[in-house]
Amino acid sequence: MKIATYFKESYNELMHKVTWPTWSELQSSATLVLVTSVILALVIWAMDFIFDKAMGLIYGLLY
Repeated sequence: MKIATYFKESYNELMHKVTWPTWSELQSSATLVLVTSVILALVIWAMDFIFDKAMGLIYGLLY
Protein backbone atom coordinates (compact mmCIF):
# COMPACT_ATOMS: atom_id res chain seq x y z
CA MET A 1 0.00 0.00 0.00
CA LYS A 2 2.75 2.45 0.90
CA ILE A 3 4.71 1.77 -2.30
CA ALA A 4 1.66 2.47 -4.47
CA THR A 5 1.10 5.77 -2.67
CA TYR A 6 4.76 6.65 -3.14
CA PHE A 7 4.55 6.07 -6.90
CA LYS A 8 1.30 8.00 -7.23
CA GLU A 9 2.69 10.98 -5.32
CA SER A 10 5.97 10.86 -7.25
CA TYR A 11 4.11 10.84 -10.57
CA ASN A 12 1.88 13.72 -9.44
CA GLU A 13 4.88 15.79 -8.36
CA LEU A 14 6.80 15.13 -11.60
CA MET A 15 3.84 16.00 -13.79
CA HIS A 16 2.39 18.98 -11.91
CA LYS A 17 5.03 20.56 -9.65
CA VAL A 18 8.37 20.16 -11.42
CA THR A 19 9.40 22.88 -13.86
CA TRP A 20 11.13 21.25 -16.81
CA PRO A 21 13.65 23.26 -18.86
CA THR A 22 12.85 24.23 -22.42
CA TRP A 23 14.86 22.73 -25.28
CA SER A 24 16.91 25.92 -25.70
CA GLU A 25 17.63 26.10 -21.95
CA LEU A 26 18.74 22.49 -22.01
CA GLN A 27 21.05 23.08 -24.98
CA SER A 28 22.50 26.18 -23.33
CA SER A 29 23.21 24.30 -20.10
CA ALA A 30 24.75 21.36 -21.96
CA THR A 31 27.01 23.71 -23.93
CA LEU A 32 28.12 25.43 -20.74
CA VAL A 33 28.94 22.08 -19.10
CA LEU A 34 30.87 20.94 -22.20
CA VAL A 35 32.93 24.15 -22.45
CA THR A 36 33.65 24.17 -18.71
CA SER A 37 34.71 20.50 -18.80
CA VAL A 38 37.09 21.10 -21.70
CA ILE A 39 38.64 24.14 -20.02
CA LEU A 40 39.05 22.27 -16.74
CA ALA A 41 40.60 19.29 -18.54
CA LEU A 42 43.08 21.58 -20.30
CA VAL A 43 44.03 23.28 -17.02
CA ILE A 44 44.60 19.93 -15.31
CA TRP A 45 46.61 18.68 -18.30
CA ALA A 46 48.78 21.83 -18.24
CA MET A 47 49.39 21.49 -14.49
CA ASP A 48 50.32 17.82 -14.92
CA PHE A 49 52.63 18.62 -17.85
CA ILE A 50 54.41 21.40 -15.94
CA PHE A 51 54.74 19.27 -12.81
CA ASP A 52 56.12 16.37 -14.86
CA LYS A 53 58.73 18.61 -16.51
CA ALA A 54 59.68 20.24 -13.18
CA MET A 55 60.09 16.86 -11.46
CA GLY A 56 62.11 15.57 -14.43
CA LEU A 57 64.40 18.57 -14.14
CA ILE A 58 64.80 18.17 -10.37
CA TYR A 59 65.45 14.42 -10.58
CA GLY A 60 67.83 15.02 -13.47
CA LEU A 61 69.92 17.31 -11.27
CA LEU A 62 69.92 14.88 -8.35
CA TYR A 63 70.92 11.71 -10.19
